[in-house]
Amino acid sequence: MSDGPEGLTLTGQLGDVMKESAEIALSYVRSHAEELGIDPKIFSGKRFHVHVPAGAVPKDGPSAGVTMTTALVSLLRDVPVRSIVGMTGEVTLQGRVLPIGGVKQKVLAAHRAGLKEVVLPVRNGPDLEDVPEEVRDVMTFHLATTIADVLAPALSGGDAAGVDDETNLAAVA
Repeated sequence: MSDGPEGLTLTGQLGDVMKESAEIALSYVRSHAEELGIDPKIFSGKRFHVHVPAGAVPKDGPSAGVTMTTALVSLLRDVPVRSIVGMTGEVTLQGRVLPIGGVKQKVLAAHRAGLKEVVLPVRNGPDLEDVPEEVRDVMTFHLATTIADVLAPALSGGDAAGVDDETNLAAVA
């Protein structure tokens, strides 16, 4: 976030779907700022820059909306995202969490990366049956219907009372 003309700058390895996810995330956060605990005035005269570095895994379908929304809320509220939590799912302008593909692969990747919890769209709950039982047994899964269901386990402190204060963003998207 920087001073300048209001809006969003997208750079790096973002396909059209990822660009759309970033735009929807910012629109959602801006239009629901108060209910997210964000002062709506913070957007005035601010430009947001999302950069996905070279070497990032290209994405064919939507799956990063909840992660981008969470990152924006984290930035604007100055509340870190718990480093043991991964997430995947797309978000609508109304804050609903939409299902994604590749749950088994994403959960296995999260497990290999050492994550302990994963937030998934509620409609992807049945896909967890495809995840090996030994992985399911050592991970916690949070099924989300709305972005509030994502933020509660993802953010340290107020929105995730009683959780530790690990501070790095971890994404499965």
